Amino acid sequence: MPVRANRLALLLTVAALPAHAQTPTHAPPTGDPVADTVRTGAPLPARPDVPSPGPQAQLEPAPAGDAALLEPQAVDAPPPPDPLDDALLPGRRRPGAAPAALPERVTQVNPGAVAPPSPNAFPEHEFAVPDRWRLVHALCPDPLYTAVHAVCRSKRDPYHQNLLKGDIPLDPAKVGPLPITGHDWFLVLSGISDTVVEPRSFPTPVGVQTTSRPDSLDVFGKTSSIVFSQTFTASAALIKGLTAFKPPEIEYRVTLAVNYNYAAIPERRILSVQPSRPPHRHDAFVGVQEAFVDYHLRNVSDRYDFDSVRIGIQGFQADFRGFLFNDNQPGVRLFGNRDNNRFQYNLAIFGRLEKDTNSGLNDLTRTPRKDVVFLANVYRQDLPVPGFTSQVTLAYNANRERRNIQIDTNGFPVRPALLGDLRGRNYDVVYAGYNGDGHIGRLNLTASGYVALGQDRNSFFTSRPARIRAFFAAVEPSIDFDWLRVRGAALYASGDGNPYDDVEGGYDAIVENPIFAGADTSYWIRQSIPFAGGGRAIGVNGRNGVLASLRSSKDQGQSNFNNPGTVLFGVGADADLTPQWRLSANVNHLSFANTATLQALRVEGSIPREIGWDLSTAAIWRPHFTQNLVFRLSAAVLQAGRGFRDLFAQSNGSRRYHSILANAIVTY
Repeated sequence: MPVRANRLALLLTVAALPAHAQTPTHAPPTGDPVADTVRTGAPLPARPDVPSPGPQAQLEPAPAGDAALLEPQAVDAPPPPDPLDDALLPGRRRPGAAPAALPERVTQVNPGAVAPPSPNAFPEHEFAVPDRWRLVHALCPDPLYTAVHAVCRSKRDPYHQNLLKGDIPLDPAKVGPLPITGHDWFLVLSGISDTVVEPRSFPTPVGVQTTSRPDSLDVFGKTSSIVFSQTFTASAALIKGLTAFKPPEIEYRVTLAVNYNYAAIPERRILSVQPSRPPHRHDAFVGVQEAFVDYHLRNVSDRYDFDSVRIGIQGFQADFRGFLFNDNQPGVRLFGNRDNNRFQYNLAIFGRLEKDTNSGLNDLTRTPRKDVVFLANVYRQDLPVPGFTSQVTLAYNANRERRNIQIDTNGFPVRPALLGDLRGRNYDVVYAGYNGDGHIGRLNLTASGYVALGQDRNSFFTSRPARIRAFFAAVEPSIDFDWLRVRGAALYASGDGNPYDDVEGGYDAIVENPIFAGADTSYWIRQSIPFAGGGRAIGVNGRNGVLASLRSSKDQGQSNFNNPGTVLFGVGADADLTPQWRLSANVNHLSFANTATLQALRVEGSIPREIGWDLSTAAIWRPHFTQNLVFRLSAAVLQAGRGFRDLFAQSNGSRRYHSILANAIVTY
């Protein structure tokens, strides 16, 4: 019946043509009566299964009431062109935008090229396919489909379609106790092994009660040490929805991390507060890094602009590079997008869990901290130019830990910090910032700026309330030359110019983990330098942090706005030698913004600002062109400047400190 209907429609179309369009042709007959009738204009031969319309049958005129249907209908005028479309690359347009005139047809002339295979060269077998996800697997039994035999492998193969990584929906009849129905539930399992071996050196204070080298009379001992860390991360997610083209309807996710670490340092009372403990340590810990439910509230457009809410322990990064807040903490987050994903937003509130001191993992066995973070940010793509995304961030950190005395895993006090009057503090601080990331023409650009405004209820220098007035700015431009990217970097975090007044001007973040100026390849960002002589259990900077904030701990300590600030200028380059190999190099010059705080804590008349030169290089190897196997080897050297040598002077001491990092990441 479908064939008959199509042929009848074809005849009616021909009958409606003008007379000159029905002129018989002299083409030879094809054997198909319908086709020959169309070609020659001859009457259609009678068929026994189709009733003849008879000689008097004619098309009836349309009723008068239907005449309006034949009138030209008014159509909505197209929307005015967006001025951003004019700046897009040739041949590109935004989703939903009206297409421009099509280009002229391209005619390829390729003499001597191999002709395409004929249709007879392809198999004509039919296969039963249970659903679209198993389409390729349905071809596995046929020996002619040799090109797809790579997917017909073990179910444990992570490089091809796999039920365990969410490529194929679960069968409700085979999931056991899981309460799922329908064929739109997916299971995603993943595992990561992260191995770190890190020989390093830094100024190591001699223990107060005892030392590993009794004949040493210096303030600082030997500098070399080594750290080994092995972390296994396992994650499981149950997701409902057709996630290939729209947000999931609901997601349940749990991620656990197991860490073993070993550290050896030549001085006592560095790894443990007890001087009787040996200068090496074995430690292990299990942390819960994710445990959340993500629920899709609604779609607001036919292109799946949406609103969703996520509740539980979850990762969140407040800006592009992790300058302000980058952590896994319990919270409630409302997020979504608009305008074909050109506009995105986040509204979130996070509490803070205690961290294990040596692994940095979440510790659910301790009472959560009295520290709350409220965050709101919005992203706008193509602002101010196409290819560049602008973000505005507003954050409020309310800390109420004045009466909370906290000792870390190794026995050292972390709250309150052992600085100044040693009293606990409450503080309220609001961060307002702008961040941008993208490209302007050939120039790639990342920029960030924050102001911190608030009140510290007890400055540890004056024991009086103090206003917080600090600011931060960072920029990283880069440009690509084929396989080479050349980068620049500049950062300024304000320092406190007068620790004894009622204004704290040193900038500090909530929890920073920056990807900037070489990131943890850099010596300064990777290592934490003890601030000996001006405070106990205090670091000049934090591990995997760029700010000289004088905190007891980046993870467990409080923000400190009585600090010397940080100034960084640097250049770097990334060279993609092959799809497997990348080489990077960075040269950064570091200094304090203001040393007034250091002078007050050290009771010194003057301390130079220069920290020194940080030189680093790294090689990254991805043997299978993917992120499943990543091996990295990096080395960094800090050539100490005048200010660093003033703080950590030692007789016959080195002016160079090193950091070597061997890292292997295996992901399944």
